[in-house]
Amino acid sequence: MLTDSQIESWLAEDVGHHDVTNDIDGDTAGRLVAKEAGVAAGLDVASAVFDYLGVDAETVGDTGATVDPGETILRTEGPARETLRGERPAVNVAAHASGIATKTRRAVENARAVDDEVTVAGTRKTTPGLRGIEKRAVVAGGGDTHRLDLSHMVMVKDNHVAEMGLERAIRHFRAEASFATKVEVEVESPDDAVRAAEAGADIVLLDNMSPEETTRAVELLDAADPDALAEASGGIGVDDVADYAATGVDIVSMGSLTHSAASLDLSFRTG
Repeated sequence: MLTDSQIESWLAEDVGHHDVTNDIDGDTAGRLVAKEAGVAAGLDVASAVFDYLGVDAETVGDTGATVDPGETILRTEGPARETLRGERPAVNVAAHASGIATKTRRAVENARAVDDEVTVAGTRKTTPGLRGIEKRAVVAGGGDTHRLDLSHMVMVKDNHVAEMGLERAIRHFRAEASFATKVEVEVESPDDAVRAAEAGADIVLLDNMSPEETTRAVELLDAADPDALAEASGGIGVDDVADYAATGVDIVSMGSLTHSAASLDLSFRTG
């Protein structure tokens, strides 16, 4: 949830101690315009920045909607000084979120061209302080949030296995977790995928495997435990999604949706 303190910190960072640039009297109307095609996201956050400054803001269209170049996606009306002070933080966050949503939409479309059922998900590779905004942007693009934080699911990773061993780590965390908490296990080979499922994993993450290795792992998993979900992850780009969707996995997760998405080109205009 976005807080006033977050908005205050964004404004303090940009306005500084003596803002002469935006010392303008009177009222003005403004609009946020897309300069390239994409998927709109983060408009609620941009609106919140203007609202905090006493500027009326209204979104045009829906979050997750496709926008074309020249299309207005948000309108404002209020004091010129506060409008201009809120402009850059509002544009930055909306552009960042829209870039994530746009990249996610491309990944989802590539996956669904092969398999209508496969889920495209983000990861925890998010910007500190912006996870909620970035995760909502993934959803706006048609993706899944995956776990929002460490409490949402146990994930047994390579470091846990190195310390405890695969089966022991799964037994340990299964005993510690609530009955309602799923356990996901990261593995790096098809054979270890079977070991993880047989030891009680609800979800098996097939990490950094080629599409061919992933296909083999899914086949082995289906034979060992048809109820275990298979997730492909690790270095998967938008152009690779279709290859992994074709392997039979249930989920394709991509850190690049949040850590490498280019901002959508947006412009704020007044008058």
